[in-house]
Amino acid sequence: MNRNELTDIIAARRIEEGVSWQDLADAVERPVVWTTAALLGQHPIPRPEAEVLVEKLGLPAEAVAVLGTVPTRGTDRDVAVNDPTIYRLYEALAVYGPALKELIHEKFGDGIMSAINFSLDIDKVPHELGDRVVITFDGKFLPYDWVSGR
Repeated sequence: MNRNELTDIIAARRIEEGVSWQDLADAVERPVVWTTAALLGQHPIPRPEAEVLVEKLGLPAEAVAVLGTVPTRGTDRDVAVNDPTIYRLYEALAVYGPALKELIHEKFGDGIMSAINFSLDIDKVPHELGDRVVITFDGKFLPYDWVSGR
């Protein structure tokens, strides 16, 4: 079983078992966004948490080792182009990315926001014109620093 096959099995088993992403996150005491991304193949899952998730989803024992492998991170480009939700996130960054870059540099200096030392959260906020999706990126600022090799 490879990671892509396991991801497909996880998606099916979660629905069959009637288990939410939040239920799975609670079972391993991890944030829901991290747990969901990990189960979708974006993070290795430590063995103790993998064992809990395998049991909760009724997966074969061999899934524990597969869940612990280091993934190739990133989204499948076909999904990004074809899935409306993911496309809209790309669109939002295409429109607001340059402004965010300028504001990061203005507030912090020359550097980047880490996606390694990072957390992400999503909330649903009621609004009179329709519920709002609030996504929070929380990444460490990493200043550019040129260091001589000698």
